[in-house]
Amino acid sequence: MRVGTVKEIKNHEYRVGLTPESVRELVAHGHEVWVETGAGNGIGAADADYKAAGGTIKAAASEIFAGCEMVVKVKEPQAAERAQLRKGQILYTYLHLAPDPDQTTDLVKSGVTAIAYETVTGVDNSLPLLKPMSQVAGRMSIQAGATALEKANGGRGVLLGGVPGVLPAKVVVIGGGVVGFNAAQMAVGMGADVTILDRDPNVLERLDSHFEGRARTLYSGRAALASEVARADLVIGAVLVPGAAAPKLVTRDMLKTMMPGAVLVDVAIDQGGCFETSKATTHADPTYVVDGIVHYCVANMPGAVARTSTYALNNVTLPHALRIADMGWKAALKANPHLAAGLNVHEGQITYEAVASDLGYDYVPVAQVLG
Repeated sequence: MRVGTVKEIKNHEYRVGLTPESVRELVAHGHEVWVETGAGNGIGAADADYKAAGGTIKAAASEIFAGCEMVVKVKEPQAAERAQLRKGQILYTYLHLAPDPDQTTDLVKSGVTAIAYETVTGVDNSLPLLKPMSQVAGRMSIQAGATALEKANGGRGVLLGGVPGVLPAKVVVIGGGVVGFNAAQMAVGMGADVTILDRDPNVLERLDSHFEGRARTLYSGRAALASEVARADLVIGAVLVPGAAAPKLVTRDMLKTMMPGAVLVDVAIDQGGCFETSKATTHADPTYVVDGIVHYCVANMPGAVARTSTYALNNVTLPHALRIADMGWKAALKANPHLAAGLNVHEGQITYEAVASDLGYDYVPVAQVLG
């Protein structure tokens, strides 16, 4: 199979779909790999590195889209990229379709077969292709929040860990999954006063056992959430409903109860955000203020640490890329139900139920597509 990867064009996105090492693996399996010139610059991988791995360098993304059977990316295709997709082609990348009707419409019209990293499952019902980026984003959320809390950046002027004689910042993490756990780890390590909210008793028990009192856990009822948000210096939104739009847990009315200069970091923004006042921002202009509360809602947080993120991502995406290239997408999905869970769009049909439900499309089960 001819596989290609392009230079990402989303604002300040420096990751790349394939590392030189991944290209070498694909070539060793007998596949041809095309790489847009400069695609790996953001992770310190030069064209020469890709050539040495057996890749073919192409001058423009248009050549990749026109000539490759499978395109491997990181972020959802932008409008200019979606216009180049075609029926019979495989797109393998993050999609986050539920909050993005325009992208969904374009993918449906294109006829492409689109496999989303974020809905591929693991044997334990986990999301293994989402996990490494969730780990990165969770950890980054605390350093981003700490920066936003600085007075010069519009925040309250509070140091997360405090100093002797001055209380540390109060950090509230909403959601105890991968993002929330990693955020809490970083916040605890910096000496903050941390509370994690979740609705799953098993998650709360696991977190309580892990942190051994260094972070508190609390069942996330409406009253508890409102009370914690009102007293927080920094709130991390770490809620995920796989494939679906994130629930709006923090309302605009709650902002009025918060201290001026407090910070909200919405890590769920890729799925529409879990704060009512959230809107996607970029690394070029990461924050905005609503009712005196600083919002950080960058939709591609891991792109800021592109090398770490790319290698962590390739570790989990490459095995499936090899299966698809070796077997063809249909045989690969038939052989692996976890990979099949990643199919979101195929030849004009929506094949992921949560996306179909959120955006009003007819749902076509993957099993029906696979025959």
